[in-house]
Amino acid sequence: MAIKIEHLSYVYGEGTAYEKKALDDINLEIHDGQFIGIIGHTGSGKSTLIQHLNGLVKATSGCVYYNGQSIYAEGYSMKELRSKVGIVFQYPEYQLFEVDVFTDVCFGPKNLGLSKEETEKRAYEALQQVGLKEKYYKKSPFELSGGQKRRAAIAGILAMQPEVLILDEPTAGLDPRGRDTILDQIAKLHRERGITVVLVSHSMEDIARYVDRIIVMDKGHVRFDGVPREVFEHYQELEKIGLAAPQVTYVMQELKRRGIVSDSTATTVEEAKNAILAALGNRGRMETEHD
Repeated sequence: MAIKIEHLSYVYGEGTAYEKKALDDINLEIHDGQFIGIIGHTGSGKSTLIQHLNGLVKATSGCVYYNGQSIYAEGYSMKELRSKVGIVFQYPEYQLFEVDVFTDVCFGPKNLGLSKEETEKRAYEALQQVGLKEKYYKKSPFELSGGQKRRAAIAGILAMQPEVLILDEPTAGLDPRGRDTILDQIAKLHRERGITVVLVSHSMEDIARYVDRIIVMDKGHVRFDGVPREVFEHYQELEKIGLAAPQVTYVMQELKRRGIVSDSTATTVEEAKNAILAALGNRGRMETEHD
């Protein structure tokens, strides 16, 4: 088990006129190797929640455990925790500041006290993992496109070789091609390295396509927690809290209403195609038998 959260609550501006409870008695377990999506409307608590996972924000009450140890225990090393649980924030390219891309990616491992040789080895591997071409390594980060900057920023976290990678809207502002490139690279990392990934996103299509578990946040609470098809079955309840299901969900619900398919739980285009072909195949066999 990588991360366990017990009775976690967080209050902004506690004791002031602006006091607001952002998280209220959250209980969650994030297991090693999972690919988790966190969704929720603006102000639901999802960004506040992920900032607790590597100690950037300290809970008002409750506890966070990493590999069985409380991160609030006396003497616990937050520096070590942040090397194991890496967060890539929305618009991470704003965090790029070194003279060139390669030096920037070296910053994290260098701060871990690694040798120059090991630091550069990790930086090179991380840049390869995110698919950034070598011709960009010695360029200023500010000469790169939006998608290239995003990949360089993610490489900076990967160079620290985290066990958990948390991404807060990593594709915000990118065109569809850039978005797919980034998410495909993250999915590949998850498959090849077995890294735990937590993806915060507003795109239901992206969530349905990549993750194997969805956590829905609503007003500081966990509203739903399950595999995509289970969560998106509650599409009407999701709509009530300002969310939606993938477009495929609505198409399949309409096909079920018309009696074309019996299984409407598909959440991706591929799943929908298979369900429709299976339904048409069954119908064809039934008609043949009837004849």
